[in-house]
Amino acid sequence: MTGDNKEMLRDHVVNERLREGLGDWRKLAQALHARYATRDLAEGAQLVSAIATAETDMGSHLRFTVGEQYVDLRLVSHDAIYRDGEGNEHVVQWVTGRDLELAAHISKVAAELHVTADPASITAIELGLDTADSARIAPMWAALLTGSTDAVGHGSIGDDVRDQTERMPVLWFQDTDAHETPRQRFHLDVWVAPDQAEARLAAAVAAGGTVVDDSNAPAYTIVADADGNRACVCTTLR
Repeated sequence: MTGDNKEMLRDHVVNERLREGLGDWRKLAQALHARYATRDLAEGAQLVSAIATAETDMGSHLRFTVGEQYVDLRLVSHDAIYRDGEGNEHVVQWVTGRDLELAAHISKVAAELHVTADPASITAIELGLDTADSARIAPMWAALLTGSTDAVGHGSIGDDVRDQTERMPVLWFQDTDAHETPRQRFHLDVWVAPDQAEARLAAAVAAGGTVVDDSNAPAYTIVADADGNRACVCTTLR
């Protein structure tokens, strides 16, 4: 494991690598995610301990969430290199080759402990806010959500609000024309694995929702509740 590859990997490259042998993992939004089903907290703690004590210092940022019958993992590089159309380099939070190497290592540890992956239940939530002036309003939302304006643009080339401790979901701003309120300006982005999008949409519709716009599927599909409040079901496929 070299651990020296900081190049940001495009979604189609990551998804291809996942299909080639990283079946425990899915890419949702910026990061890799995995969920392992465990019998109890003790087995979850054993898995976390085995991963933490293994050789995993590769420059990736790994977060654990342990529940009574699951362990969730989120894996991303905080120093990935993104090159824009003019060749300028930007440091962003995104998946790199190091993350894929570490994901493979973690899957091996889980297999040795006979812990089963549950990729169908992986979900990630982001907040989207329509605005014509993200630079003006982003500092307030950063301070409100995290207590500091330092989160504005953290790990992003835009004004996204990303909590450095990852306690809060990402808040990103969707560019729009200036408009009078009221109208729905906030919406949820519900990120799911590509192979789970159809089932998730079907469940929402069966529960009273309506598909408003699927012209951009499978990247995202807009659904609404009975009151007309909208959300997007998102995948990394384009």
